[in-house]
Amino acid sequence: MKKIILLILTIIGLFSCNQSNKSKSNTVAIETVNSVKNVQSDKDIYSKNEYTDSYDKNIIIENGYPRGGVKYIDPDGKECSYAVFWTRINNETDNPLELNIDLPINSYKISNFPGKYFKVLIPTDTLTLDKIPLINQTTLKSFLDNNIDKPSSFKRTINPKKSNGFYFVMLISTLEATGMTRTELNLKGQKLFYKISRYSMTKPATIIDEKEINCGSINLKNFVRKK
Repeated sequence: MKKIILLILTIIGLFSCNQSNKSKSNTVAIETVNSVKNVQSDKDIYSKNEYTDSYDKNIIIENGYPRGGVKYIDPDGKECSYAVFWTRINNETDNPLELNIDLPINSYKISNFPGKYFKVLIPTDTLTLDKIPLINQTTLKSFLDNNIDKPSSFKRTINPKKSNGFYFVMLISTLEATGMTRTELNLKGQKLFYKISRYSMTKPATIIDEKEINCGSINLKNFVRKK
């Protein structure tokens, strides 16, 4: 019960806008990030962006809300926290979509937190079409241990009228609450960008900072975002 309470406090502190802007270090054990959830419901989707070509064929990118905020101790013994964000791409075109994800190893400074940073990693796991799987804590910790200082990349083919899902892991070099974080994968031409937005935890929530990472590409051309 004590671990559950501490986990809830950490999640609220990291990702809720309903708390004060006073942050405290929260210590929690590694716990399962989340239970299985159906992502067909709009309430589970943070953003849904549609891109269309001259033939009115669509690519739809769905981005979810953060799943958890859990303590992680890196191989050097440093205490960090992490959160998981899911993305799903729906290929409604008549052609295979070749997806190339290539995330740099860069660490990015967190404004107002001197000496603190975050980085983004992407496991090669594939999500089922309509559910977010129960993320295995041991597997995820092993992935972080082995890839914390490596770039993340993978290639996938999404066949016509099919979908493919995956998730990003944001690793944060502090246990303090740094704000309410939202992320989304966007398409600009043939290039993919991962946008990370951080908001204040006071009402009304205001933007603190944003970072857009060039993270890959697709093979299909002439797609523009629907307004």
